Amino acid sequence: MIDLRELRENPEPYRASQRARGADVGLVDRIIAADESRRSLLGAFEALRAEQKSVSKSIGKAAPGAERDAALASAKELAERVKAAEAAANGAAAELDDLARQFPNLIAGAPTGGEEDYVVLRHEGGEPRDFAAEGFTPADHLALGEGLDIIDTRRGAKVSGARFYYLKGAGMRLELALMTAALDLAGRHGFTPMTTPTLVSPAIMGGTGFLGAHSDEIYYLPADDLYLTGTSEVALAGYHTDEILDLAAGPKRYLGWSTCYRREAGAAGKDTRGIIRVHQFNKAEMFSYCRPEDAEAEHARLLAMEEEMLALVGLPYRVIDTAAGDLGSSAARKFDCEAWLPTQERWMEVTSTSNCTTFQARRLGTRERREGGTAPVATLNGTLATTRWMVAILENQQRADGAVVVPEGLRPYMGGLEVIEPVER
Repeated sequence: MIDLRELRENPEPYRASQRARGADVGLVDRIIAADESRRSLLGAFEALRAEQKSVSKSIGKAAPGAERDAALASAKELAERVKAAEAAANGAAAELDDLARQFPNLIAGAPTGGEEDYVVLRHEGGEPRDFAAEGFTPADHLALGEGLDIIDTRRGAKVSGARFYYLKGAGMRLELALMTAALDLAGRHGFTPMTTPTLVSPAIMGGTGFLGAHSDEIYYLPADDLYLTGTSEVALAGYHTDEILDLAAGPKRYLGWSTCYRREAGAAGKDTRGIIRVHQFNKAEMFSYCRPEDAEAEHARLLAMEEEMLALVGLPYRVIDTAAGDLGSSAARKFDCEAWLPTQERWMEVTSTSNCTTFQARRLGTRERREGGTAPVATLNGTLATTRWMVAILENQQRADGAVVVPEGLRPYMGGLEVIEPVER
């Protein structure tokens, strides 16, 4: 939720933010008009209610007969007017709330433009392998996974439908190794590990900003009025709903480990092969509550941890500053790390970290006590590991014989296994 008072008093940054996102600039003026209407109608209601109280007091003092009858008639007429004024004020407040909830977060430093207007900040992890120089054409992750007998999408589809899968043997262990390594890394950085609910109420899902333009990506269970989460960010954002936090000692940091569910309604093409875009996967997600003035530094901290994890698994990657038009509604700024995918000769997102400033906290009532009262906190999130990383690991670490070398940083989590060998059938 945006700061309505700030928008009313200084609307131009909000107009500029909408222009940068390629979003509806006119929404700013509609919110201002709705806010003026609400305040006007609320004032009229309060004035009538004050008059009603005065008339009610006069009834007891009125002389029996015509004077008392007149006072009673006036009170009855005022009661109807008060009721109508209250309904009008409530309606205006609901309209304002609806408009305000349509407004995405105010961007904070993100490049202007759409999906293709990101800015590449740097390349890390060395140059991608030159497979041609090594004398062979790389196989994609699914062909490798099937040859190693660690990924089974055919039986996944038989049991659950398209874009479901089984991870087997060393594949299951590789995913668990990634998640456990992320858990250890987060622990070293002071994050509290948590397993989180994967079903949440509409209030929590909406409060995090996920029920906007991309709500068709979310699985909904109407019989229970619950949503399946696509990231533990949702449950972690809801953890301190309607609470006042003590951040005097620094941010509160959590690492959520959960299975995630996404409909991937718009996914098509190469991304639907294998396990790049699937309906169910596992993810380790960082989440921080901090003071708004500390949010930028906390954002840099989360990005550095993501890069530490990528260095552990030895992937070549780049860091991009996502353009405003490609941000989710709750993000003010987002950095993505994209690993090189040899068979598609492109960069594939493996992590993202978003600074949501006070947007989610305003919706969810998460505050901190400060001098002069309470104020919303800032929330931030970032991916530390997910099933999709296996795609980049398999393709980048493959050998000509179809074997895959286990990244050195993950070997302690796989019982010292150094190479996953193909299975003879």
